[in-house]
Amino acid sequence: MYKFFIKRILDFSIALVSLLLISPVLLPLIFFLAIANGGKPFFIQRRPGKKEKIFSIVKFKTMNDKKDAEGNLLPDKDRITKIGAFVRKTSLDEIPQLFNVVLGQMSLIGPRPLIIAYLPVYNEVQKKRHNVRPGITGWAQVNGRNSITWKKKFEYDVWYVENYNFLLDLKIIGLTLKKVIQKEDVNLSNDLTSEYFDGTN
Repeated sequence: MYKFFIKRILDFSIALVSLLLISPVLLPLIFFLAIANGGKPFFIQRRPGKKEKIFSIVKFKTMNDKKDAEGNLLPDKDRITKIGAFVRKTSLDEIPQLFNVVLGQMSLIGPRPLIIAYLPVYNEVQKKRHNVRPGITGWAQVNGRNSITWKKKFEYDVWYVENYNFLLDLKIIGLTLKKVIQKEDVNLSNDLTSEYFDGTN
C-alpha cells in the first residue's frame, strides 16, 4: 500500500506544507539570485521522470551565463556566483523541486533525475531507475553522491527501486538532513558538474 498510495500522499502533503513554511525565506532568496543572474533566479531543464516521461525540473540558478570572446560559456567554476556557492553548499538549490513533487513529477525520495542524453546509453538494468518517480534525494545521494562512480550510483538507484519502503525512505530523509547540516559530499572546487556518463564509466 505504501508504494502505490501512501508514498504519493506523503510526498504531496510534505512538499506543500514545506513550501508554505519556507515561503518567507524563498522570496528574498529569489530576489538576490535574480540580481546575481541577470534576472534569472531559476534553472529549468527537461529531464526524464517515471517511465521516461519528460518533465521540466526546477532548481535555483547558481551560475551566471558569462561567455568567453568566442561566445562559449566559461567553465563552471568561473560562473558560479557568491550567493550561488552559498545556495549549493547549503543544498538550497534543490528547494524549487518541491513544486515538481506537488505536481506529481517527482518524489521526495527516489533516483535523481538525470539528463535526457543519458537515456540511449543505459543498459537494461540501469533503466529500472525509471520505474519510479525521481527524487530530490535518494539512496545514492546518502551513500556518496558525487564521490562515487556512475556504476555505483546506478547500483544504488536500482537497489532502491527494488527494495524501497516507508522505513527506508525515513532513513534516507534522516541521512540527507545529516549530510546537509554537515555539508558533506558538496563539490565547490574545480568543475562543479559530474563527469559525463557515456555508458562505460
